[in-house]
Amino acid sequence: MQYMRNQSTSLYFLIAAVVVVGASIMTTLAQASGARSNGPVSYADAVERAAPAVVNVFASRVLERQFAPRMRSNRQRREENRGSGVIVDVKGYIVTSSHVVQGAHRIEVVLHSGERLQATIVGSDSDSDVAVLHVDLSERRAKAGPLPVITLGASSSLRVGDVVLAIGNPFGVGQTVTMGVVSATGRSHLGISKFENFIQTDASINPGNSGGALIDARGELVAINAAIFSRSGGSQGIGFAIPVDMVRGIMRQLLDSGSVSRGWLGIGGENMTAVLADSFGLDPDMQGVLITQVYNKGAAGEAGLRPGDVITRIDETAINSSFDIVNTVASKAVGSDVRIQGWRGTAPLDLPVTLQERERSGEEQGTR
Repeated sequence: MQYMRNQSTSLYFLIAAVVVVGASIMTTLAQASGARSNGPVSYADAVERAAPAVVNVFASRVLERQFAPRMRSNRQRREENRGSGVIVDVKGYIVTSSHVVQGAHRIEVVLHSGERLQATIVGSDSDSDVAVLHVDLSERRAKAGPLPVITLGASSSLRVGDVVLAIGNPFGVGQTVTMGVVSATGRSHLGISKFENFIQTDASINPGNSGGALIDARGELVAINAAIFSRSGGSQGIGFAIPVDMVRGIMRQLLDSGSVSRGWLGIGGENMTAVLADSFGLDPDMQGVLITQVYNKGAAGEAGLRPGDVITRIDETAINSSFDIVNTVASKAVGSDVRIQGWRGTAPLDLPVTLQERERSGEEQGTR
């Protein structure tokens, strides 16, 4: 009997424990369910904040068709390019892709409200594929109200897996929103533009989306949609966008002077390899760039950098490849001071360098 009582008592405590654990699980599930019900189950608010500032861009160019020399007249043909843009200033400034408006004789912008306004190019930078337009606000009705302006976010805080939404005018069907995630950051060597630091996303980007907005879940602009990787001409889940941190600096220069000037070190180099590092007595796993050439009267030469030096860091940016040097230096203003860190043989290297201006016509291949 004693055994039976102990067994019953044990069974009682077991049942009580199950009830307590079950109640705890139910409470946790309820809390989780409550958290989900209060979370961003819809991105409609983000779209509502951003979409009014995204416009359709129609750029027309007149092409002349050359006939045989004996014929005295040429025939003109009008070509229209469709893209998107983002209003960034209430005064009528719009950011778009430079390839959308390149060579355009006439540019028309269609606002979210359906208004049509004429636009002119303030400045265009084909090296980064960014252009700034301005619309003539005098054409607007007195009661039209101020232009909707998007909020600029910070692309530097984006992480792979963050939700993003692309807003634009794909195939000319009208404003469209697609959703995806950040697939990668810092994409380069794509051959899309000279200075590349793309955000990759699987949010559908199609022809006509170029120049449109890539926003985060709060509705803030994090990038300008630029290009897709496709064998069919349509979206295949690999799209590229220009980070807003890069766009912000380019836009400022285009508004100030109508063109973009970029910093220049004046060196040639190659990426470090285990073999190169071993030959210099350095860690075989070291990342960096070996300087192979220093140009006369260049910024690096005047600062004392030499062939054989290894660059591992510029200011706070780690240098893992030659492309990192190009992007990092080009993002700095001409005349700004940067700190170059690395190695000279087995001795640490730390030098201040005042950047010079990169020639707009472009330097020789391999020049940083």
